Amino acid sequence: MSYPDSILAGVQKPARYTGGEWHSVDKEWQETDIHLVLSYPDVYEVGMSGITLPILYQAINGLSFALADRVFAPWPDMEQALRQNRLALQGIETGKTLAEFDVIGFLLGYELNCTNLLNILDLGGIPVNAIDRDESHPLVMGGGIGAMNPEPLADFVDFFVIGDGEEIITQITELVRALKQAKASRRGMLEELSHLGGVYVPSFYDVEYDINGRFKSIEKKLESAAMPVERIICRELPLFPEKPIVPLIETAQDKGSVEISRGCTRGCRFCNAGIYYRPLRHRSQEEICSAVQKLISSCGYDEITLLSLSSGDYPDITGLINRLSRTEQSRGITFSLPSLRIDEKTLELVEALSQRRRSGITLAPEAATSRLQRVINKVIPEEDILQTAATAFERGWTSLKLYFMLGLPTETEEDVVEIARLASRIFDLGYRSPGRRPKLRLSLSTFVPKAHTPFQWFGQINSEEILKRVNLVRDNIGRRKISISWHDPQTSLLEAVMSRGDRRLGRVIYRAWQLGARFDGWDELFDYNRWREAFEEAGLDPAEYANRQKGIGEPLPWEHISSGVSLKFLVEEYHRAMRGDITPDCRINACNLCGIEKRVSNCHRPFKGAETA
Repeated sequence: MSYPDSILAGVQKPARYTGGEWHSVDKEWQETDIHLVLSYPDVYEVGMSGITLPILYQAINGLSFALADRVFAPWPDMEQALRQNRLALQGIETGKTLAEFDVIGFLLGYELNCTNLLNILDLGGIPVNAIDRDESHPLVMGGGIGAMNPEPLADFVDFFVIGDGEEIITQITELVRALKQAKASRRGMLEELSHLGGVYVPSFYDVEYDINGRFKSIEKKLESAAMPVERIICRELPLFPEKPIVPLIETAQDKGSVEISRGCTRGCRFCNAGIYYRPLRHRSQEEICSAVQKLISSCGYDEITLLSLSSGDYPDITGLINRLSRTEQSRGITFSLPSLRIDEKTLELVEALSQRRRSGITLAPEAATSRLQRVINKVIPEEDILQTAATAFERGWTSLKLYFMLGLPTETEEDVVEIARLASRIFDLGYRSPGRRPKLRLSLSTFVPKAHTPFQWFGQINSEEILKRVNLVRDNIGRRKISISWHDPQTSLLEAVMSRGDRRLGRVIYRAWQLGARFDGWDELFDYNRWREAFEEAGLDPAEYANRQKGIGEPLPWEHISSGVSLKFLVEEYHRAMRGDITPDCRINACNLCGIEKRVSNCHRPFKGAETA
């Protein structure tokens, strides 16, 4: 079964729902024993831009007895068409309704996709609340960086995979297949899954709140359930998909992607990705070059992104780029490196990658004063920033983008004003350079406290204070033609709420979805009034979650989930931040004893591949 032509003809971008892309897998339903559907709960163009879904999709479909399909959040026009015609949401390849699958797996990458998750379940014919599902319904699985605090979604997800899912996904598939053939009950399946390392089943745990309504404790009610649930760490990075799916429409990141390393040792104290992806693991140059060649030949991409949290930290990154350039740029292939640090190597790397085009440079100091940089453990001397910008202008770049955060812990008015002053100095450097006038864009994001980071105890500044600081930056830029953008304060508020939330948020999410909340990360669709009403009905205050400073030692809703980084280390980092002390990079210095070293030996040294890089 597939959607009728009359439905597809009336919606934007029908290719979001039709499938048939190059390299998509077409297996026979009847010839496979177990059926999973993978979802990134956002629109197709966003979901198909990542690398995790293609890896999981290939891993499952590589099993002869298993079938993996895909589904994404339908845009409002498609949702309306489905509801008006009483049609269920389907898997893209199979045309099967979601309720017909054995497992639906959600990749949780962004807090504000929570209402999309509910909507996908409802449109697929699956009860939104886990407690309402029976033996006829698929198991609902969640994973990804958003699962490091799974509690806000605990009412809706049957089990979470904590950490790297590439290895365990085949174990889960094989286990569910065996249990299905043995006609195990739904609870029996969840019990068996909970015995796998890194699997968390919320229904096997009880939560208690104190007399003030705040989180007090979480206890397991199934003796065999893990406490804590340890994050899965793949020692060796998974193989690349040989032939990843090539979308038929332009995606958010419309280029090929190759992960060159995973993890980061820089230790920025606000960064949950730096915790979640520890330890540092590199791929060999041979593996990267082979993956690039296969990606180009099988998919036709003319631009490849070399993915990493800190690309410049890859061993001999210049050698890798030169090697790729020698073999691929003669064919018109260009390469890009996200997440470059601001140092003496930056422009050399960018120039090596940009022989044909000078589109722009992005710099992310995050803080403008040396004091605040020491607080966040990301120290980039102003002279390095100015020298990088000046050299870029001299060499022909005219477009620069600067990323800063507002509301970082201990931030003062002087720290905010210095953002404007630094941006102004950079603009003036470009204005004095010969050639075209500079285009300088200044992006101001709001600090969001994240679980499992040294800053998890800090509150977020309120919406009024965010706008006050935005205006402070604008006023101090004067008449310079610098484009300034900032995040909606109410969006940032919700991000903080979901990041530090507990299970009580389930009823808020559910009510907001009932009131029409969808695609809350999209400016044109976000309506905070729905959320305000949902919070009021639930009797919960969003400021309690987002803005309140938590005490060291206070129970945390995510404390039963172990990132592998110890609480002791996070507390020490909190105090170092307050003192303005730097924690050195353990690639170069001694191990910082963050806790990962107890899980993986030599974790602060590059893993397999570095010796041949």
